[in-house]
Amino acid sequence: MEIKKYQQSVRNSFRRSRRAVAERWRRFGERYPRGRKYLRWGGIGSGILAAVGILSVLIFILSVRYGAFGPLPSEAELGAVRNHNASEVYSADGELLGKYFIENRISARADEIPEELVQALIATEDERFYEHNGWDLRASLRVLFKSLLMNDESSGGGSTISQQLAKNLYPRQDHGIWSMPVNKVREIFIAKRLERVYTKQEIVNLYFNTVSFGYRIFGLKVASRRFFGKDPKELTTNEAATLVGMLKATTYYNPVRNPERAQRRRNVVLRQMVRNEFLPAT
Repeated sequence: MEIKKYQQSVRNSFRRSRRAVAERWRRFGERYPRGRKYLRWGGIGSGILAAVGILSVLIFILSVRYGAFGPLPSEAELGAVRNHNASEVYSADGELLGKYFIENRISARADEIPEELVQALIATEDERFYEHNGWDLRASLRVLFKSLLMNDESSGGGSTISQQLAKNLYPRQDHGIWSMPVNKVREIFIAKRLERVYTKQEIVNLYFNTVSFGYRIFGLKVASRRFFGKDPKELTTNEAATLVGMLKATTYYNPVRNPERAQRRRNVVLRQMVRNEFLPAT
């Protein structure tokens, strides 16, 4: 009974508000007949402009989708992705003598990447990784309001892990003033295709093997050895959080050159892991 009364009161309030607006509009029209005419035409003009704007955005997105700014890789091409790996030369007693490489990378298998590293990556870069299909609208809106307007660096990035992988595999191209929107839309389409080709675990593995840590260091395995002198499976939680923290800006958060900045960024990653219940609160 109480619910029905509440619903009725809401409806009555809405009717009163609508009548009040109508009455004010009528009085405005009587007092300023020309102004009311201009406002009406202005409203129609605004509606037309909004419709033209929406149509222009749709045309732009479709033009990217169908190759006006360069063809998108097919699912077959994405399924055949192979990384350049370094060739290592060892002495008879097992000492590393040197490397030959196009990119300084040694790919890590899935069982060589500890769960805490995956958790740190998801907590920091893509909290809803297991819920979206390559593009997360909610994350895009969040980064617009929190990261850009409120300067909250703990809010995470706007690009999903799959979008970042797309950028790693297919570096951004120069399209003049259209570069940012074209590249962003391309990455969304490629990310959605990646999600159809690979499982979530395969996407994370491929991401860790393609991402750059700066200084010609590609992939998690080389980065782990370079910065901590150990394989990824041996990393502590703090070390894993430090490597993931570097991904925001590899030089700025380099733990060797900028240890204080790296530590602050590591703490942000650890807080994100606690927030997402990957680590216990202390």
